[in-house]
Amino acid sequence: MIEAVTWFFQSIALAFGNFFYAVTHPSLWLDWSNSEALMRFIYYGGSVEFFFVIFTIFLILTAIGLWKNSVMWGMVRGLEGIGNVLGRIAAWAGILMVLQQILIVFVQRIFASAQISIGFGTPFAKDVAWWGEELKLYNAIIICMCVSYTFIQGGHVRVDLVYSAVSYRTKKIIDMFGSLFFMMPAAILIWMYGWYFLWRHLVVPKPSASDTLERLLAKSAAFKWNVETIGFSPNGFDGYFLFKILLSLFAALVFLQAIAFFYRSYLEWKEGPESEGKYLDRDVLGDEDAELVHAIEENH
Repeated sequence: MIEAVTWFFQSIALAFGNFFYAVTHPSLWLDWSNSEALMRFIYYGGSVEFFFVIFTIFLILTAIGLWKNSVMWGMVRGLEGIGNVLGRIAAWAGILMVLQQILIVFVQRIFASAQISIGFGTPFAKDVAWWGEELKLYNAIIICMCVSYTFIQGGHVRVDLVYSAVSYRTKKIIDMFGSLFFMMPAAILIWMYGWYFLWRHLVVPKPSASDTLERLLAKSAAFKWNVETIGFSPNGFDGYFLFKILLSLFAALVFLQAIAFFYRSYLEWKEGPESEGKYLDRDVLGDEDAELVHAIEENH
């Protein structure tokens, strides 16, 4: 137990040195023309060292926010702003998905064509099956990039066993507990698995979560890019590596939203009911849309 506690605080102390060394020596991990630098980037992206750097930054920002609540409110607004902006942009993928599905139906059923070409000069031409499978990408974009936006807008389904029956401050304590012990650990686990899952489909030799830095640097001698382009059908969509990128982005957005939700819950707990929803940027329906939603809710 003592050894574990000692290791924990030593890792936090070392995080300061690791962070400043990485910032002052960017070529060691950002110069991707050098295979060793790329392997360092892959290793540290899913490493314990990287975790403690992020954890230490979180502790420092939290301490500053506890000392000056206006700073914490600023971080809440900034993090929620990132989620809202990304979500509102990514939501347009839903329209693209609908329009593309309509195009596929017209081309396949009415014009009886097996290929769809888009563009002038040298058009981007793919089999109808490719375009049909590519619809999954739009769905993945909406799910992964709109996760924080939907949370901020209050759109996620919440299973309520005791939440509605407890007091305001108890609700905020539950929210703080949930963000720290459910949202953050889940996001970290997804990131740790998704990070190496991503790179195993982009480069060879394939990196592994069990590889040490020395092992990955040794592998860099035989490094080459090998982006996954295998589809589930002969003429189907072949960009499935994009789903792995979205998985990592999903984990990062959930983690950032967990921080924002923890900070907001704490501040609303401290400042009382009058601060609930403070600075919350939620989309507002027009009068006609609001009346329609209200009528549907009454009918149900």
